[in-house]
Amino acid sequence: MADKYLDDFFALLRFASVSTDDKYKKDVDACANWLVQKLNGIGLTTQLVPTAGHPIVWAQNKHKPGRRTVLIYGHYDVQPPDPLELWDSPPFEPVLKDGYVFARGATDNKGQILSHILGMQETMKEDVDLPVNLHLVIEGEEEIGSNNLPTFLQKNRDALKCDIVVVSDTGMIAPGMPTISYGLRGVTALEIKVTGPKIDLHSGIYGGAVANPLAAMSKMLATLHDRDGHIAIEGFYDQVLPLENWEREMWRKLPIDVEAELRKESGAPELFGEKGFSSLERIWARPTAEINGMGGGYQGQGTKTVLPSYGFAKLTFRLVPNQDGDAIVDLAKKHLQKNCPPGVTLEMQSGHSGPWYLTDPHSKFGEAAQRALKKAFGKEAALIREGGSIPIVSAFREILNAETLLLGLALPNCRAHSPNENFPLENFEAGRRMNKAVLAEIAA
Repeated sequence: MADKYLDDFFALLRFASVSTDDKYKKDVDACANWLVQKLNGIGLTTQLVPTAGHPIVWAQNKHKPGRRTVLIYGHYDVQPPDPLELWDSPPFEPVLKDGYVFARGATDNKGQILSHILGMQETMKEDVDLPVNLHLVIEGEEEIGSNNLPTFLQKNRDALKCDIVVVSDTGMIAPGMPTISYGLRGVTALEIKVTGPKIDLHSGIYGGAVANPLAAMSKMLATLHDRDGHIAIEGFYDQVLPLENWEREMWRKLPIDVEAELRKESGAPELFGEKGFSSLERIWARPTAEINGMGGGYQGQGTKTVLPSYGFAKLTFRLVPNQDGDAIVDLAKKHLQKNCPPGVTLEMQSGHSGPWYLTDPHSKFGEAAQRALKKAFGKEAALIREGGSIPIVSAFREILNAETLLLGLALPNCRAHSPNENFPLENFEAGRRMNKAVLAEIAA
């Protein structure tokens, strides 16, 4: 790798562009301005677009009639580095060790989007221009929900009209294994509060005569699943799109020991999930009901013999095609209300929501992406879905009427959002090759 590429990578990683914390605002702005200068320097016309939050970097080449138009999306903001004591090196002082670059944002998303930029730089140096009309959109708020990106897309819908969107903010199933993610689960959230007495009570005086809200809440939450891991909410599975036979067959043949990897990465003593499905199928194509947090009563050291006034829990539901988030929350509310024990009151409030996404990996552009990945990596691409959510891909579909190719470069052990986040130089180089091959195949 040319030293200048590694210099660019390290320079980008040194910006503490944490979008969620106002104390990093100068770093976020400085990072955006660095990208503007970099993109102008390789021959693109670039502007910094202000939003109600952090700015969006928007770059273009000279558009010519008769060529396909591609929008490449990425983000320059990163997660907070905390807890700092768990990092082996300072999070914003990148370190190269054993072929991996360690720093916050190395994988998510600076390494991946910079790979695209450097691929375009090489193409423009060799061929003067790119083979397609390009829009490059790099936002600074992905880690806090991309709240202002849909407004940007709406305002510039005509100018941003494109044939396909390319995003590298997902993962590879294994080192050296090119991967196309053609599906994502959605998510919707619900918070509940179970209230009994007006204040915490002495458990010796009132225990046995007044219902315990924590016990009542535990009983309710226990009804969400049966013994085999199936979700017990009536109607929950009614709209679920069944897996295709080709999907189940392809996933069975993937060259990875999924069970062993999941146990290793999670540290769980054994795996458990919905009976009748493999672990990959549960993660990629089946819905879930999860308890993300719960509390109430005394939390301090030792014992305090109280009967708590209330308990609370935070729930999320992962959604798959063709489930609707609002409908699922309504079903969950009815289920919990039906199973609410006597002696307490139940309050419920909906939270954030993001839709599922599914596209055809065998479409014209899907096939083009598969050919490009084979060129870049020398192997056939794995076609997978992913368990997480990227709401912005649905906005591309709804606002720009464009599908998205999710061509990830993150490895399973990249530790995105965690201490010691890392990105392999092998993937940094492969990303440049991938960018050139993808744009060439889409243009053909």
